[in-house]
Amino acid sequence: MENIALIESFSEFKDDKLIDRVTLMAILEDVFRNALKKKYGSDENFDIIINPDKGDMEIWRNRVVVADGEVEDENSEISLSEARKIEPDFEVGEDVSEEVKLIDLGRRAILALRQNLISKIHEHDSTNLYKQFKDLIGEIYTAEVHHVRPRVVILIDDDGNEIVLPKEKQIPSDFFRKGDNVRGIIENVELKGNKPQIIMSRTSEKFLEKLFEQEIPEIFDGLIMIKKVVRIPGEKAKVAVDSYDDRIDPVGACVGMKGSRIHGIVRELGNENIDVINYTSNNQLFITRALSPAKVSSIKIDEEKKRAEVFLKLEEVSKAIGRGGHNIKLAGLLTGYELDVIREGNVAEEEDDVELTEFSDEIEAWVIEEFAKIGLDTARSVLKHSVEDLVRRTDLEEETVQDVMNILKSEFEG
Repeated sequence: MENIALIESFSEFKDDKLIDRVTLMAILEDVFRNALKKKYGSDENFDIIINPDKGDMEIWRNRVVVADGEVEDENSEISLSEARKIEPDFEVGEDVSEEVKLIDLGRRAILALRQNLISKIHEHDSTNLYKQFKDLIGEIYTAEVHHVRPRVVILIDDDGNEIVLPKEKQIPSDFFRKGDNVRGIIENVELKGNKPQIIMSRTSEKFLEKLFEQEIPEIFDGLIMIKKVVRIPGEKAKVAVDSYDDRIDPVGACVGMKGSRIHGIVRELGNENIDVINYTSNNQLFITRALSPAKVSSIKIDEEKKRAEVFLKLEEVSKAIGRGGHNIKLAGLLTGYELDVIREGNVAEEEDDVELTEFSDEIEAWVIEEFAKIGLDTARSVLKHSVEDLVRRTDLEEETVQDVMNILKSEFEG
């Protein structure tokens, strides 16, 4: 088999792998030089001439003519009689160049060449893919669901690259079927052996930030800045925004008329509740805004301990804490302060108030916990609400709430 035929048979890889012919030829030369080293001990006296346009390649072996019987290195020297078989007028001391056909390397060597070529091309592809996606870390990417497994969703992009979306990087309400288009950010690229593993995330704060950049032109143009993003994926998020231009209302621009601009982001994140907050360097004011929708009466800050006592009227406590404690947790993360809620109320009532935990022999612990989630942890704080209101705001049945109310009322009527 001639060199060109072998080259063409190897070049079939070019079509399967997105690799240009020049790069393929460079890989081929490297592979063939390794084969020459194995057969002859060195490739230093070989010239490899590649024509990428024709897909042709020539290998020439260069040796010095020595007198018969004086050959010490068969790879770099040739006897006079052997040289004259090639050209009858060769003399001692002259250089001889002889073409080597690939088939001369032997069938086993050619099979090894083929395997080595496959390995080198895969290595080239992996390196390029790793570099490509390393540059995309932190950017939004879209791919199609290829396979859904219990702990991971496998996605395929338009170029056939495999992207991994682990369960812990999915929003709790996410549900995917084969063929669905999925958006997330490229969070990381890890090398598993020689193969890069591309990790996507939909739970990262960066994903929410990038969605804002895509959907809000003023953010994309740099007129509005995102100062900080915190979120409990699928539940609630808080985004602090600011603007250098006093004429621009950053919160209004992000939310849009009747929530028109933010609606698409909320839908993408499984109806995650998003609070957009006007950033300020005034820590008291920032904490107040972060605890929205609750109305804060006053704040006492300990800068050294990064703690803040937040004073609220009794009816505002549950709003500040939020369902499942999400609001106060995110407000703390956004501001960087540990927030302690202090109730303001009737002193006489507070003095004879009783912690709900004191009723643990009559009220089950999980029921007490349900009230605590909405900021109600004393008897009087519960009694201030109607049964209907408590049923609406907790996961408790009406009958359970009524039983609790009866128990608590009897404590003060006694």
